[in-house]
Amino acid sequence: MTEKSDANFDRRKFLKAGAAMTGAAAAGALLPQSVWAAGSDKPELAEVTIGFIALTDCASVVMASVMGLDKKYGIKFNLSKEASWAGVRDKLVNGELHAAHVLYGLVYGVNMGIGGPKKDMAILMTLNNNGQAITLSNDMRDKGAIDGPALAKLIAKKGKEYTFAQTFPTGTHAMWLYYWLATYGVNPLTDVKTIVVPPPQMVANMRVGNMDGCSVGEPWNQRAIIDKVGFTATTSQDIWPDHPEKVLGTTADFVAKYPNTARAMICAILEASMWIDASAVNRSKTAETIAAKAYVNTDIDVIRSRMIGQYENGLGKSWSEKNYMKFYNDGAVNFPYLSDGMWFLTQHKRWGLLKGEVDYAGVAKKINRIDLYKQAAAIVKAPLPKSDLRTSKLIDGTVWDGKDPAHYAAGFKIKAA
Repeated sequence: MTEKSDANFDRRKFLKAGAAMTGAAAAGALLPQSVWAAGSDKPELAEVTIGFIALTDCASVVMASVMGLDKKYGIKFNLSKEASWAGVRDKLVNGELHAAHVLYGLVYGVNMGIGGPKKDMAILMTLNNNGQAITLSNDMRDKGAIDGPALAKLIAKKGKEYTFAQTFPTGTHAMWLYYWLATYGVNPLTDVKTIVVPPPQMVANMRVGNMDGCSVGEPWNQRAIIDKVGFTATTSQDIWPDHPEKVLGTTADFVAKYPNTARAMICAILEASMWIDASAVNRSKTAETIAAKAYVNTDIDVIRSRMIGQYENGLGKSWSEKNYMKFYNDGAVNFPYLSDGMWFLTQHKRWGLLKGEVDYAGVAKKINRIDLYKQAAAIVKAPLPKSDLRTSKLIDGTVWDGKDPAHYAAGFKIKAA
């Protein structure tokens, strides 16, 4: 069966089960009978190609398509499964993809010309908060390195060069890994070696010993536990509770040329996000849907456990995680906060990826399309925050509020020389 036919089959199964579902589905969102957008609001494009990587947090993009919410807003999503974040970057820049489920920091990196082609970019909405983790190998467990402090002690012995993988140099997983290591006194630029590995390849690379640990999105941390090749040392929400993660990214050129289409994409995915977070039943059905070969291509239970907040660390500990992966959370997830975007710039500056002075607020206001998001939120009746900035306390006790990014970026003890 081809991926296309597999996706169609999964859609038929999903719609057949729709009567048993709750949340937005009960209000008729599963099978919209009419197109919302018309007249001057009509999307300029009838179809859009949206890229995604095989990760749990592609869920809202996939569900918007599977549930037919794209058609409700006058467009059709053609989903394109991509192999790596570098591939997503290149296809966005050259126009092969209209938009993508993409790493927050990747969009900012491309806009700033870090590590690849420079292109003016746009973030339409945040797709999820939380739901990533740092996995360490069983060899690290056997050496007693089961958490941050123990790992730091092992690295300090300098018995060997330890290797850690992340998924893209300017991306979220690199920043979670660097921040976590630095919290315990490990300089990620000098004390260890870091490599880039695409998310779906993490477990296979850890199995053959290519790295001692990795920072990656779900379900690959849980997959490492199931396959008995590693354990969860920390979750990303331990590093930053309710942190921004993936976004709906596109180019500034696309938004300028097709603003109605961009707004319609936000509407469809925002409504899907509402539906996913409406109940545990909806989350479970989402896990079942995205587990298919056409999407994440793994066992349903590998996705479902952490999707519904049931965690295990692979060392005998199980817990219910309140700050699990969130897709809507009464609208708090999806708003493209300026402070979220600026935080990634501060970390790019901290680790020497950005040189010279940075207009943090100016860059964030240009990339984060709050204007379009507010229009879409009004259409789907999603609440808006009182401010474009939000305050967060990270694992090292540092408070980030977006008000003095230059001072924040310069204030870390461990940073690039």
